[in-house]
Parts: sequence; structure tokens; C-alpha cells
Amino acid sequence: MITARALVIECSRPLAAAGLDEPHREARDLVAAAAGAPRTWPSVEPGAPIPDDVADRARAWARRRAAGEPYQYVVGEAPFRHLVLAVDRRVLIPRPETELLVEKVLARKPGGTLAVDVGTGSGAIALALASEGAFDRVIGVDRSNDALDVARANAARVRSTLRVPPEFREGDLLGPVAGELATVIVSNPPYIAEAEMAALPADVRDWEPHLALVSGADGLAATARLVHDAPAHLRRGGWIALEVDERRAAQVAALVAATGAFTPAVIEQDLTGRDRFVMAERLA
Repeated sequence: MITARALVIECSRPLAAAGLDEPHREARDLVAAAAGAPRTWPSVEPGAPIPDDVADRARAWARRRAAGEPYQYVVGEAPFRHLVLAVDRRVLIPRPETELLVEKVLARKPGGTLAVDVGTGSGAIALALASEGAFDRVIGVDRSNDALDVARANAARVRSTLRVPPEFREGDLLGPVAGELATVIVSNPPYIAEAEMAALPADVRDWEPHLALVSGADGLAATARLVHDAPAHLRRGGWIALEVDERRAAQVAALVAATGAFTPAVIEQDLTGRDRFVMAERLA
């Protein structure tokens, strides 16, 4: 039976050969995940014996990671705020920027009748709002049935943390909530232009779902439609909150202004100082 230290060294070799930046750290994390242990466990208990099935799982995961598959898909989960969600190639990997979007929504409108998450994917935003907010209802919408399967599985996974069970509906943008009036519409819509796909990092371009990334020739197709339709689905005094491409934040703010239905949009930065969020309040 192999020890934790020896398995980390073994798993680090294909990662190093593939040119990953921190092969030893990634190997340690993979071994820990395969064992269902905290990330630091192989370092704290280097002599711990590893069962054969766990070792085989870690080796297989190291080969997948060396082939370029994102770490989160390899281990099958990703953290999002205080949740740990299941993820695979059917959904976008949740990002820290989107965690901050949730924080900004909760800071402005921590409760209300209905929150709608457009393009819910793994359900990350909807589940965070259902867990941390004080909404009566939360609805997550997505065009992809595959993504909704992941979101529903995640809702079951984190059921004990939820204040209200979210609903998940299939359809395009706000179509599935026709006739509903929300307190908050929040979205991390696709915002990459078709011509920009080639320049994306390979682990994004080659692995994450294009449906969740690409939005027409200018990257604004989904956002423009969402902004146009949002006033009819928002209560007066409600908020629209969008994650955007930093290069197009001003354009999104202009789209919001063009509706004539909102107070002047506020552009806010992510933790690296990039223009990442556009938020506006529905005129009372």
C-alpha cells in the first residue's frame, strides 16, 4: 500500500510533464480530494497509507488533469461562497467574481418576494441567494436541460443550508418567468464574442460549455435582450445585477439607460479592480 507522500510524488510527475505551474501542489490536492480529506492532509500525514482504490482514483485524476481538464471537473466539485457544488462539463465552473456579484446583490436588496437567476448553470447564484438571502421565492432559469439537471442535483446536495427551496425552469432568458414580478434579476450571462473564443485559456475554451460563454458577434447579444426585457419583470424599486466583460461594462450601462426604466447604472469593480458588474434600480 502506497503512502500519501509517495502518491503525491507519483501524481506530480504527469502534471509536471504537462507543464502545469504547480504540479506538486495540484498532486497534493488531487490525492486529498480522492481520499475525501482536507487539502493539507497529505502534507500533515505524509506517511498515511492510501487504500488501492483511492490511489487508483488519484492516478486517474492526475492523468485527466495532465490532459488539460480543469481541476474542478476532475474532482467533480467547486466551492461557491459557503457552498460546495457538483460541477462537470455541462456547466460553467463558478468563479470568485460571481461570488462577489451575489455579495453585491445581498448588500443592496437582502430580501423580497422573488429573486430570478438568469442562466443559472450549476445553480450557484440561485442557491446562494436561497441560502443567504431572505427571499420568499428563488427561480433559476437556463436554456440547457443538462445544466438544470446539475442545478437540481446541487439543490438536493445543499438542501440543509437553504432557507427556501429554489425552483428551476427551462427556457431562454426571462421567458420562463413571464407574468412574474421579481425584486431582483441577477445574471452572469454569456459575454464572450465569437471571435474572442480562440484567445481564451485552453482549459476554458476546450472544456467549458460554449453556450455559457459565447454571445453573438459582439458578446452582448444575451445581455442586450435581458436588459431590454427586464423592466417588465421587475417590481418598482427592484434591482437588475449583471456580471459583464470588463471591456463592455460601459456599453451595458448604456443599454440599461436606453430602457428609460432604471436609475443610472452603477459600474462596480471586482477584487482585481476590473469593471465587472453593472447594477441598476427599477424606477419607482
